[in-house]
Amino acid sequence: MTEKGKLYLIPTTLGDNEPLEVLPYSVKLIIEELDHFIVENQKTARRFIKRIVPKKSQPSLVLKSIDKYAEAVDIQTYLDVCEEGISIGLLSEAGVPAIADPGSEVVKMAHEKNIKVVPLVGPSSIILAMMASGMNGQSFTFNGYLPIDSSERKRTLKQLEKLSFDKNQSQIFIETPFRNGKMLDDLKAALSPGTSLCVATDITLISEYIRTLTIQQWKKERPDLHKRPTIFIIHKS
Repeated sequence: MTEKGKLYLIPTTLGDNEPLEVLPYSVKLIIEELDHFIVENQKTARRFIKRIVPKKSQPSLVLKSIDKYAEAVDIQTYLDVCEEGISIGLLSEAGVPAIADPGSEVVKMAHEKNIKVVPLVGPSSIILAMMASGMNGQSFTFNGYLPIDSSERKRTLKQLEKLSFDKNQSQIFIETPFRNGKMLDDLKAALSPGTSLCVATDITLISEYIRTLTIQQWKKERPDLHKRPTIFIIHKS
């Protein structure tokens, strides 16, 4: 009986770094061995694979998409090659797969099919921001994107602030990069002066900016966050 292939969860860089500046060499070794990948964007996936393993044959690559156009019925077949003993990589667009990133359904499907899941070490902007924030790393929640409507978002921020105080829990969230400035404005307007806010931008890049201040202190600060990937964390104590 053929041993099943594995599903490798492959991290990528968070920006235009040299891959081996932020990824362990073991990631390169795994990619050297794989020809089948599940990816969000085929063009950027090919570029990353070529960058980390320049000699790898591009025509030999078999890439399956999990973008918004992928049909659920097609995704159900993506792991079929594992039944033939062929391993496959789930490749993140930025950071680690399935954490604020597509792919969790593929991982769930692998468990259902008794396919071994192998997570590989790499940078997670959420974890790196939490590490650098100085906030409670024993209890924290990632809330994803908040409402777009300003008034609704301010209500949500107040709710997260109360939750943070009641549970002594750091509250993490993100915003579409071109709306970061508006998010910072709403944070300053909605939250209490003594609430702590960490803004972590361009993590692992040369332009990295990570700062934790109270809301009162942030009212004197206006960093340029426009179109720069940013993690926001609040904590009220």
